[in-house]
Amino acid sequence: MAEVHGNVFTLWLGHTPGVVLHGFQAVKDGLNTHPEEFSGRLETPVFKRLANGKGIMFSSGHTWKQQRRFGLMTLRNLGLGKKGLEHRIQEEAHHLVGYFETVKGKSLDPSVPIVHAVSNVICAVVFGHRFSLEDENFHQLIEAFDCIVAFGNSFHFFLFEILPWLMHHLPGPQQKAKSCCEFVRSFIRKEIRSHKERGIPDEPQDFIDFYLAQIAKAKDDPTSTYDEDNMNQSIFDLFMAGTETTTTTLRWALLYMVAYPVIQEKVQKELDTVLGPSQLICYEDRKKLPFTNAVIHEIQRYCSIVLIAVPRESGKDTTLQGLPIPKGTLILPNLYSVLFDPEKWESPRQFSPSRFLDKEGNFVSREAFLPFSTGSRVCLGEQLARSELFIFFANLLRAFTFTLPQGVKEISTKLVLGSTMQPQPYKLCVVPR
Repeated sequence: MAEVHGNVFTLWLGHTPGVVLHGFQAVKDGLNTHPEEFSGRLETPVFKRLANGKGIMFSSGHTWKQQRRFGLMTLRNLGLGKKGLEHRIQEEAHHLVGYFETVKGKSLDPSVPIVHAVSNVICAVVFGHRFSLEDENFHQLIEAFDCIVAFGNSFHFFLFEILPWLMHHLPGPQQKAKSCCEFVRSFIRKEIRSHKERGIPDEPQDFIDFYLAQIAKAKDDPTSTYDEDNMNQSIFDLFMAGTETTTTTLRWALLYMVAYPVIQEKVQKELDTVLGPSQLICYEDRKKLPFTNAVIHEIQRYCSIVLIAVPRESGKDTTLQGLPIPKGTLILPNLYSVLFDPEKWESPRQFSPSRFLDKEGNFVSREAFLPFSTGSRVCLGEQLARSELFIFFANLLRAFTFTLPQGVKEISTKLVLGSTMQPQPYKLCVVPR
């Protein structure tokens, strides 16, 4: 459609017009040149059920600005980009390596241990503690989010958007997703209650501590949106955005290492040369590991797990590349078209980490590398996700070689279309090095 109509065009979704931003330049112009105009969030039936205008991900206006600003500030206070939060990621990487060691080279589906590790990083940030793999409530929490994501990937999601009044009363996945949302919120409420009972410490240790202190601080401010409903939804959003995307990217990462064994071997050689076998891996180490860093970036580009960024809504009449965009227009930034833009990437449909390296083998950043989107609603947890991907990936590749199970000739790299682009279910062998 972009080839016919240009890189900014209208796509009718039923009776609703959506303006698609296609390719790097259109997405950059739309989201960076118009950060305020395109920072709104459309209130659809599903978004309303998920958040009801609360929290960070699906809110708009004053609520969104306050909740997002607080979220960013709190992540920084908890040590994002510093040693504090990095220690939590290193701890989970250690547990993940330990779990894979118990498999002793047998084949397994890596999805479950990976999602446990990534979820525990969020738990440490939000609740101040991790959960053991045997904890039944923790299993239920992960399963609830799996159910919500599965609903987002289903045909019933679109039916609910078109016929909410009917789907609200019919049995089906939408009812299960609703009960899963209620379970998650109940789980979060218990954690909040536990924090309130022990009191706010002089030095807050996690997101809930900081938020409770902020509620008390802003209690006399009539413009404040800091309350328990927004806290609960913000925590829900952190889990929703921070677990599924990182888990899916790591699943793709291991799949590509099996599919491209020469690249896997080259990563391992660099890790062995630069790092000791028991050295604690830090995010800062990426500067000494340019090939490993390039491979992680190419994995993110190539798997492009979010095809279309969560839709925006224009807050006022404006123009984009000379075209009128009326207030209330649905804006659809096509991130996939950015990561595969032939004007920005040579041979974009090839898996080639070398595109992130110069002739001397040094890492080079690329302006069209936008898997976390861009502009005022760029992913809140981008820095956390980058740290997780590097530390988990480097630890796993240093400890293991990932291969096809015995008797399996090839592994599929086809994706499963959904709200995130997931790999087909697969198994691999985890061989200790």
